[in-house]
Amino acid sequence: MADDWRADRIGSALNGSNPTVLRRLTSGFAVIGDVQFLPGYSVLLVDEPGVQRLSDLPRAKRLAFLSDMDRLGEAVERACRHLDADFRRVNLEILGNTDPFLHAHVWPRFAWEPAEVVGKPVWLYPQERWREERFRLGPRHDGLREEIGGELDRLGSPG
Repeated sequence: MADDWRADRIGSALNGSNPTVLRRLTSGFAVIGDVQFLPGYSVLLVDEPGVQRLSDLPRAKRLAFLSDMDRLGEAVERACRHLDADFRRVNLEILGNTDPFLHAHVWPRFAWEPAEVVGKPVWLYPQERWREERFRLGPRHDGLREEIGGELDRLGSPG
């Protein structure tokens, strides 16, 4: 998968060239994460490239983004529960410390995680987990992508 879309994740989602897009939602795009050391990791990208924080959106769009975050979180939860008996929960995060665009992380958490990180933020995982080839998104994750996308479809749009 070519990496040029990574320079503009939102623009590439808008023009259809972002290969991580699972579904178009009301306020943005549900995408599967670039790394999958926690299988099912997904991200909600806002659909307005200039938006950096939740408070940049008008109230209605802000609420739509939060609703989409909930929908993606539930889809990941359902998919992961179905695919892995050791699934425990989903963590939802809007951080905004690194990437200059509004996005929300959806992290599935599992009973098989190492004891030193299981009860801590995902960001405390060793750096090699973020870079190892075996955790990089690839064709072996197609079933996971289909499962999360199917759950998004079953959950439908809000309202």
